[in-house]
Amino acid sequence: MPDDKVKRRLTTVLCADVHGYSRLMEADEAGTLETLRRYRTAIAGLVERHDGRIVNTWGDAIIAEFASVVEAVQCAVEIQQEISNQDSGPPDANPMRFRIGVNLGDVMVDGSDLYGDGVNIAARLQELAEPGGIVISSSAYDQVHNKLSVGFDCLGQRPMKNIAPMTSYRVTMSGQTAQARSFPPGEGLTSQGAVAGSETDAARRDRYQQSTWMRFVSDGLAKLPRPVAVALTVSAFLILINVFTGMHRIWFHWPVAAILFGVLMRTALGRRPESDSKRNR
Repeated sequence: MPDDKVKRRLTTVLCADVHGYSRLMEADEAGTLETLRRYRTAIAGLVERHDGRIVNTWGDAIIAEFASVVEAVQCAVEIQQEISNQDSGPPDANPMRFRIGVNLGDVMVDGSDLYGDGVNIAARLQELAEPGGIVISSSAYDQVHNKLSVGFDCLGQRPMKNIAPMTSYRVTMSGQTAQARSFPPGEGLTSQGAVAGSETDAARRDRYQQSTWMRFVSDGLAKLPRPVAVALTVSAFLILINVFTGMHRIWFHWPVAAILFGVLMRTALGRRPESDSKRNR
């Protein structure tokens, strides 16, 4: 009896398609088709160079499979660079730009074809990419963020058709403007990506230090008796008011002194020996 069991494997899927393909075809069918063929030939060569294989092509889309996540993302970067280098049209022409998505995930294997969420997610990531850009899944990012000389922008959880929201990352190459980042810094960033990464690292360190300081103050106040904690909080508030209204006239020391004196007296009276309290009664 034939074995009908579905075969599965973990693999890296690269999905690429042309941005605005219908518009380009409407403007110039023959020229667009010629350009697409030239770019497909270049893409096939790069995929082979990185030990990948073309799984399928239809219309303007290309699906490729790689055993290595690093090779897949590096191939995607080289594809965009090669297409940009080949673009020699006039400045006012509409250049052909690919959008690329890369995902590491489980797929179903049927002969030489791939199916399943692993492929669908790569296609949805491609739709999130800008023309000439690359977007990868978090599973791919975990494997490559410290192995390639590119930067990564966290896009957060973007809604994707028929796919549960997941965190994705945009690859920032030399010459691209990196947006504000919210992910752990990737090593070996290039050009503007490195600058943006360092700025983001500094901002994140500032937020971390601020949260650590606030947590330290909060924990310290929690260990104090409630009246003392309230008095210190009110005193700090009065000091801030004095600072922000102008230090040319200092007045906070009188109310702060009164508050602290009252708290100290209450604390001292509250700690009198029990025998003294009974004698007074």
